Amino acid sequence: MNIVWTRRISQVFFLILFFWFSFATVFGTKWFQLRGWPINLFLELDPLVAIGTLLTTQTIYKGLLWALLTLLVTIVFGRVFCGWVCPFGTMHHFFGWIGSYKRGARVKMEKNRYRKWQALKYYILAAFLVMAAFPIATSSTLITGLLDPIPFVTRATNLSLMPIADGFGLRTTASPRHYDHATLIGLLFLTALLANLAIPRFYCRVLCPTGALLGIFSRFTLWRIAKKSPGCNHCEMCESYCEGAADPALKPRISECLVCMNCVDNYCNRDLITYRNEESVEGDIPAPQISRRGLLLAMGSGAIALPMLHLGDHLGSNYSPQTIRPPGSLAEEDFVQRCIKCGQCMKVCPTNIIMPAGLGTGLEGIWTPVLNFRIGTSGCQLNCVACSHVCPTAAIRPLTLDEKHGTGSFKESGPIRLGTAFVDRGRCLPWSMETPCLVCEENCPVTPKAIHVHEFMNTIRHGRRKVLSASAEGIKLDGPSLTPSGLATGDYYLRVEGTSTPPLRITANSAETVSVAEATILDPGINVSIQVQLGGPVVDPDLCIGCGVCEHECPVSGLRAIRVSSENESRNKRSKMKIRRVDA
Repeated sequence: MNIVWTRRISQVFFLILFFWFSFATVFGTKWFQLRGWPINLFLELDPLVAIGTLLTTQTIYKGLLWALLTLLVTIVFGRVFCGWVCPFGTMHHFFGWIGSYKRGARVKMEKNRYRKWQALKYYILAAFLVMAAFPIATSSTLITGLLDPIPFVTRATNLSLMPIADGFGLRTTASPRHYDHATLIGLLFLTALLANLAIPRFYCRVLCPTGALLGIFSRFTLWRIAKKSPGCNHCEMCESYCEGAADPALKPRISECLVCMNCVDNYCNRDLITYRNEESVEGDIPAPQISRRGLLLAMGSGAIALPMLHLGDHLGSNYSPQTIRPPGSLAEEDFVQRCIKCGQCMKVCPTNIIMPAGLGTGLEGIWTPVLNFRIGTSGCQLNCVACSHVCPTAAIRPLTLDEKHGTGSFKESGPIRLGTAFVDRGRCLPWSMETPCLVCEENCPVTPKAIHVHEFMNTIRHGRRKVLSASAEGIKLDGPSLTPSGLATGDYYLRVEGTSTPPLRITANSAETVSVAEATILDPGINVSIQVQLGGPVVDPDLCIGCGVCEHECPVSGLRAIRVSSENESRNKRSKMKIRRVDA
């Protein structure tokens, strides 16, 4: 077996492993679910994730120390991670092969020549790192996850590919999954792959900031592609399948070489190219070919872009009350300095309520996780902390159930609050439409319940009537026809006007008559009123944790009559309620 086949086996193995980890990112206790699988392995091996969070927070989450292994391997063997391990790179490799399948050798050589615009990825990296490292006019921001290949492919797989697979019958979850912005995320992913049909490994060569980072480290590599002896006639056959467009026929560009080994095993007619710990006999180009002017321009662009991202003050006074983060999320400023937009928390959420954010959180918060209680199967479950244990950067810190519930050693600090539910009385059925409803109060999972009911009696429309006659069959009333059995729900009463007689519960009705629970004889001509007993929901802000179960279950479709906003969330002291209820 030659080295190229070894590399192909490695690529297929790591690609299957990546998809398996995505498949296993499901809340549960079965062997193929979350328990025990290192689902964040690829994210932890990504050095840009580690360096980005290190620059924004001056700390590094312990799992990200695995990125040191990637850097060490790069320094010894070159960009092996790009050519042998990266699942996104393997996808690009495959699509590039499809695009080149029927092309002649000369066309392949032309497609795989080094181009100056391959330096663009280094400028992108420089801009990203400046934005992460320097809090210019505001706090620093981590946006590397937008183009970083591992978060990119993880996000697209979790939010687009897996739901599509579910649609074809591969059930990875108990119910179909839906995500905001999944179509856009999927289209960007598909565009990146289809670009390989024109230029092989286009994303890797031109846009990939992680590839740029590894290219910088690979200039120090001990082992490299090299010509072992003179005699090259520059036929350029070695370039026809060069994955990195690294100019192996001339002076190999070490920073661009993906160590695919195509030139070593298959395409040099004179067997002049090898992989060794010495430079090429004709010399090589170890460092990236970038201009000082371009580098300064990229760094300046990053320095200007950072305060521009915060012009909307989405982290301050203009913070959106609809931005509700998962339990365990850090304060917003710290959160956007750590979140890499990978979608792991969204994939693992058992109720499918964690969504990628849109522009409501500002550009700095796009595709970060927010809660949408209208979608999914319920609200945030009391006994679930799964999202806090899959975050690779601790933007959502690990929680225990005791901390989430505010029990045990966390009793004094109280439960984790995601926000507070507010009743919209203009849309609430009991408050605005005289329709009995206790759904939100009944479904509130907090003990004691955070929603209590204010009971009152209202006279229904056309409810003031006169008794025409009374018999064993019922009490006949004047006025418009009644809906047969419409008053027999147990919530409607007949009140005799001008007396202290308690209201009589209506047990049945026809279009003209009503029957009451108590045997009562009413004289003709007596004024009565048909009343409904209502329970208007009222939220206790001291007990509400913002779980969103009430909003999800509210029967008012469209804009719910009870909605959760971020006021009073635990992670943000500035969001505390300004006016608190005081019991008498």
